[in-house]
Amino acid sequence: MFTSNQRRDGQTAVLAEWLKMSSTMPDAHPQGLRATLSSAVANLNPGAFSFVMGTGIVSTGLYVNGAHGASAALLWVSLVAFAVLLPAYSWRLLRWRERFFAEFLGPRSFAFLTIAIASNVVAARLVPSGHTAVAAGFLALGASMWLFLGYSIPLGLITSTRRRPSVDQVNGTWFLWSVGADSTAVAAASLAHVTTGGFLPAVAAVCWAIALVQYLLVAAIVLLRLFARPVAAGDLMTSLWIFMGAATISVLAGARLVELSPGSVLLPPSVLTGWSVVLWSFASWLIPLLLALGVWRHGVQKIPLRYEFGWWNLVFPIGMYGVASHELGRTTKTAWMTSLGQVEIWVAVGVWAVVTVAMAITAVNSVVATSRRRDASTPAGDP
Repeated sequence: MFTSNQRRDGQTAVLAEWLKMSSTMPDAHPQGLRATLSSAVANLNPGAFSFVMGTGIVSTGLYVNGAHGASAALLWVSLVAFAVLLPAYSWRLLRWRERFFAEFLGPRSFAFLTIAIASNVVAARLVPSGHTAVAAGFLALGASMWLFLGYSIPLGLITSTRRRPSVDQVNGTWFLWSVGADSTAVAAASLAHVTTGGFLPAVAAVCWAIALVQYLLVAAIVLLRLFARPVAAGDLMTSLWIFMGAATISVLAGARLVELSPGSVLLPPSVLTGWSVVLWSFASWLIPLLLALGVWRHGVQKIPLRYEFGWWNLVFPIGMYGVASHELGRTTKTAWMTSLGQVEIWVAVGVWAVVTVAMAITAVNSVVATSRRRDASTPAGDP
């Protein structure tokens, strides 16, 4: 999961570190700036691309709701964040290789799939704006990363001798295994609407089917973990919301596939629609349960409600639920579901704004505290 004392200093991820460093005072020590950036990259959350995922799906939701200006602004935020985080991941792999691979073989390893998912979410958002070639590039990257990580992560977990297998290691980030396949399906189906040929529709259908099986498998494992083993309030984190998000992105992929020509899709529309309705219904049922677990954690167990990077695990599922509801309602001609999606998209915008402000405040406080510690440790008279 996305929590530990070690990650608290790096929880704002590289994007936030870059933003706060650009606003530091002119007389700041260059070595201090380099040390801050180095520390941010060293402690980079494996799921840092969830910021791009959340921002990208909220941008898609705003576009669906007709707020094209705001949607374009968030799309640019997603692109800038992507451009910052991708080299940061590469730097971390080269500079702190042992730490990188320790996390890659640990219980949070599926969080690395956020790289592929973020790329595919951006690709799907670029399609309606007419940037087909750029969207194809993001899809190529996302699909390649999904194939590589989708195989290497489970292989690493199965074959690694550096860990002690335990069901207690299972957490909500494991649902990213199916989200990765579904995100590829969504991006491929979106591009198939504006291109010709049968390759992309076939890819989208196959990825959707793979994701469905993966979702059912992971759901069984996660529910076994929750029901068979005691769960501490501190361990019950926001990553469980991916349980709902993984179902709704499958709904969105199914809705996009239904709109394609029946002859180009390997699965009949009735199968796609039927499973989409089932998954949407289950995702809707999950929301009150997840809210109740949050109340139990913070209200009953008194876990402090403070910002952590795992809050971005809320943004993507909430945004995806709104977009999926809107698209499923539109394809099935269910007016009330479309209206529900439109309203829920604005809820996702509010959640995105709250989490973004909390991240910015935490970043500023972290930089101020770091600066004070550096000043206090610098002897008087030193430059």
